[in-house]
Amino acid sequence: MVALEVITSPLLSALPGVRHGFFTRVGGASEGIYAGLNAGPGSSDEAEHVAENRARAARWLGVAPARLLTAYQIHSANALTVAEPFAAGPPQGDALATRAKGLALGALAADCAPVLIADAEGGVVAAAHAGWKGALGGVVAAAVEAMVALGAARERMVAAVGPCIGPASYEVGLDFLERFKDASPAYERFFAPGVSADKRQFDLPAFVLDRLGEAGVGNAGWTGDDTYPDAERFYSNRRAVHRGEADYGRLLSAILITDDRG
Repeated sequence: MVALEVITSPLLSALPGVRHGFFTRVGGASEGIYAGLNAGPGSSDEAEHVAENRARAARWLGVAPARLLTAYQIHSANALTVAEPFAAGPPQGDALATRAKGLALGALAADCAPVLIADAEGGVVAAAHAGWKGALGGVVAAAVEAMVALGAARERMVAAVGPCIGPASYEVGLDFLERFKDASPAYERFFAPGVSADKRQFDLPAFVLDRLGEAGVGNAGWTGDDTYPDAERFYSNRRAVHRGEADYGRLLSAILITDDRG
C-alpha cells in the first residue's frame, strides 16, 4: 500500500494540541478517474473505496473513522457547531466548528479552498469549504463566528488555506468579475488580466485569506498548492471538465483538538 501524502501548514503545526492535514490523492484505494484517496461520498466512486480512503485518513489523524466528520456541502455560508459524530447522515453546510477533543472536522474540495482554523488556547477548531460562491457569501466569517460562540478569540486564531485552484489556473469571464465588483469594488484587486480582453485570472486563495483577515484572523497563510496542473497529487473539477471526464474525486482536509491536549 502506498503511504499517504499529507501537506501540513507550519502555522498550524506550531500549535500545541492541534493536529491537521491537507490530504493529497496519493495513497488511496480508489481506481480509474478517482485513483487515489478520494474522500468524497458525493462522488460516483465505489462506496467501499471512499469508506476505506476515509478510514486511512482517520488513522493518520489518530481518530476512529466515525469521528472524522464532513458536511453535505452546498456552497453556502452555513457554519455548523458539532460536539459528537452525526447521528444520521451529514447535515447540509460548508463549515464545521467544535471544542470537542478527538473530533476531526473535515472539508472536501477539488479546486475550492479548504480552510482550517484553530484557537489552540481556547481549544476550538473549524474546517470550511470555500469555493468562490461560499467565500463571497461569507462562509469564512461564519466559521469564525461559530468558533467565537464556542469561546474562541479571533486574535488567537491561526488559519491555513490548503490546496485549491491557483490564480494562474483560474480563468473567468467578465460576468464573474462583475459579481465580485457588485459586492465590493475593492474586490477587483483579486483579478488579473487574462489572455484576452474578456478574460480575467481570479486569485481564490488571496481572496479567502482576505476574508480571514476581515473576520479578524490575522495569522493565516496558503500552502501554495495549485490543484489544477498537478494531476498526480490533486483532484480538480476544472481539469476533469476540460478533459471531458464524467466525475472527479474529492480531497480531504481535516483538523482536530487532540485527546492528549490536557
